[in-house]
Amino acid sequence: MIQVYNQPEQKEWASLLARPSFDASELLPKVQAIIDDVRANGDEALLRYTKLFDNAQLTTIALDETIKNNAEQALSNALKAAIQLAKGNIEKFHQVQLQKMDRIETMSGVWCWRKSIGIETVGIYIPGGTAPLFSTVLMLGIPAKIAGCKNIVLCTPPNNDKGEIHPAIIYAATLVGVTHIYTIGGVQAIAAMAFGTETIPKVNKIFGPGNQYVTAAKQLVQQSGVAIDMPAGPSEVCVWADDSAIPSFVAADLLSQAEHGVDSQVLLVASNENVVANVQEELAVQLMQLSRKELAAKALENSKAIIIENTSEALELINQYAPEHLIMSIENAEIVAEKVVNAGSVFIGNYSPESVGDYASGTNHTLPTNGYANAYSGVSVDSFVKKITFQHLTERGLANIGQAVMEMANAESLDAHGNAVAVRLNDIKSKM
Repeated sequence: MIQVYNQPEQKEWASLLARPSFDASELLPKVQAIIDDVRANGDEALLRYTKLFDNAQLTTIALDETIKNNAEQALSNALKAAIQLAKGNIEKFHQVQLQKMDRIETMSGVWCWRKSIGIETVGIYIPGGTAPLFSTVLMLGIPAKIAGCKNIVLCTPPNNDKGEIHPAIIYAATLVGVTHIYTIGGVQAIAAMAFGTETIPKVNKIFGPGNQYVTAAKQLVQQSGVAIDMPAGPSEVCVWADDSAIPSFVAADLLSQAEHGVDSQVLLVASNENVVANVQEELAVQLMQLSRKELAAKALENSKAIIIENTSEALELINQYAPEHLIMSIENAEIVAEKVVNAGSVFIGNYSPESVGDYASGTNHTLPTNGYANAYSGVSVDSFVKKITFQHLTERGLANIGQAVMEMANAESLDAHGNAVAVRLNDIKSKM
């Protein structure tokens, strides 16, 4: 089921750890054409593409208020309670990410500080596809609200020919304070948020996952000056397991990621052959019980188990892979976890499944994929703010620092820079 590699040499790691590649070059002209159409024709283009791609004949893309108000009644009390529990934990974790403003006197009379300000208008894309990702509404809407974003625009495709949205998406959006909800998906939704239409406001930054078309659209609009959260690719998990791991747990974790889609990748790093054999056996049993077993089975075909006995080498391989999710089912996991430097989110011990981070522990599940965890962080409150620096100098402060500034400006042959200080110092001297 999973391809097994036993004690590969380090020179082989790069090829073994390569993600399934996708050539987007043929996609880009098609995506750009849709973006240009939406930019030129606004709502008319949105309605046309919704009919073409989603088979939904809409008369308006804004969510009807009656549907919005009725969403809560369509959900079970158990699901609403679960969403509320997740909301509480996510809020607790993200609330402490707000940074207090500290004024620093770098030298006498020279005061500096930095202020975080919420990005005024942000866009959240929630895919339709094979699952209604209402959990992503929580993961993006909550930090946006905490950050102080005034306008939170949500776009999601209709899930049937009636142009409906899953009520859990509407309920979660209402719960976290999303200000605008639109029944629109795909490339056309990204274009609408990037450039604005008669109905959808232009946003300053776009967040959210999507298929290769949506990802390409986000990358293209970024070139026009619209910020995006991060480069995105298929979901992935790496499970590091030794003899202390419970095979049924490991198999369940691998399958929980594999069921996302055929392009998802799972990686098992095991300390010996017995661990792999026991996990493979559990995979075969659990796979047959899944409603999405066809998707998961195809994802497993692209997945690998790598046996590395030495703990230091295993850690080095994992840091090279830079997984979106890392589950550490090994002895002394909490101690070893301190040496993880490249990962989106880390799950420590046998009782920390990746699913809890996806839904309700409090951490954010919008994470860097495709090896980008070596340079990018997952979404946080910081993702929704811009930080402005301030400085305020007294006359004494400028007198203290002025000579150094003029010296540096003159060395760079920027006379006007130096003069901006000199005229003030002369004014100060004239008052003495």
